[in-house]
Amino acid sequence: MSEEGSAPARTLAHGGNPWMLPAEKLAELTATAQALCTPGKGFLASDESAGPWSRAGHDEAAKIEDTIENRAAYRSMCFRTPGLSEHISGCILHTETLFQVDADGNKMVDLLTKAGIIPGIKLDQGYDKAGIPGTAVGPLGHPETMDKGLDTLKKRAADAYAQGARFAKWRNVLQIDPAQGLPSELAVSEATQQLAKYALICQQEGLVPIVEPEIVPNGDHDIYACAAATERVLAAQFKALAEHHVYLEGAVLKPNMVKNGLKGPPASPEEIATLTVTALKRTVPPAMPGIFFLSGEMPLDMDNEEAASINLSKMNELFPSLPWHLSFSYGKALQKTTIVTWMGKKENEEAAQKALKARSGANGAAQLGKYVAGTCPSVGIDGNINQAAGPY
Repeated sequence: MSEEGSAPARTLAHGGNPWMLPAEKLAELTATAQALCTPGKGFLASDESAGPWSRAGHDEAAKIEDTIENRAAYRSMCFRTPGLSEHISGCILHTETLFQVDADGNKMVDLLTKAGIIPGIKLDQGYDKAGIPGTAVGPLGHPETMDKGLDTLKKRAADAYAQGARFAKWRNVLQIDPAQGLPSELAVSEATQQLAKYALICQQEGLVPIVEPEIVPNGDHDIYACAAATERVLAAQFKALAEHHVYLEGAVLKPNMVKNGLKGPPASPEEIATLTVTALKRTVPPAMPGIFFLSGEMPLDMDNEEAASINLSKMNELFPSLPWHLSFSYGKALQKTTIVTWMGKKENEEAAQKALKARSGANGAAQLGKYVAGTCPSVGIDGNINQAAGPY
């Protein structure tokens, strides 16, 4: 039913599905999704609950004091990067950041909109590691999980829209352990049904939902185990979205790439690209405008920024005529060199901004299938340390 209490008039946009949204709201969602899918652009994932340096995987950067002032200083510096919107269409924010001002009194959301970047908001509230009762303990060291936050989602989505956000994110985590049958059917159902409910609520409040069923790479499985799990999860996800009448033209997907486990036999960029796109072609309807990959955890002997750019570029190089915008939604894989260049010092801001612009440009080229490996400066594996995968 529409907000006025009567069913909206059916239009070409409604097609054969009687969405309970008026045509003008469908048009707004479509326009936002299309803007997010601008060629050569992707997302900056800036939605960490703590300072992003604490999860960047670098030993010295992890020592930066995690205070609200430092978080504001770093993010304000990033959002003021000259020319960032040449490669970044949307920026995912934590709630703190969406409602925050920097030391100069600038609203963070205004810094983004003035730069031509669409603000987004992380709306899931993480998960309890106690997990789903009766499920097995997976490679993360805890049972399978489900997220918190659906009960308060409608109001939080409305508040975010009023503050200027135009898209949203909800991340559900799934684990692979072939010996134990993980991810279990129960966990897949819980994750995908929950994401469908979230997506519909977001669309009702004017936010384009990022649907993020993340299969984490922890474990010693090979790439084919990940391919099988990814196809199974994505098939279930789009079945759930259809059952909940989610408007695909006004939503985007944020999946994992199909990769080997962190301790499994390593796969090449060509294998990653081929198996990832194969999974997508078998499961994702062409109506969905964009797919924005998360980079995922990587082994300590791998440059995560460079590998993420190479993998995305290889997909677009090998498969140039896909029905979706195949792009990036990176956090660490966009920010590690930026953070190590910044190190909490104002005098390093200009150099850090140049580092962020450079890696964003590398991924913009990768979205077009044109990134040349090794052409973007990076701190590489210098200072790499293990990071705990899970809620953030």
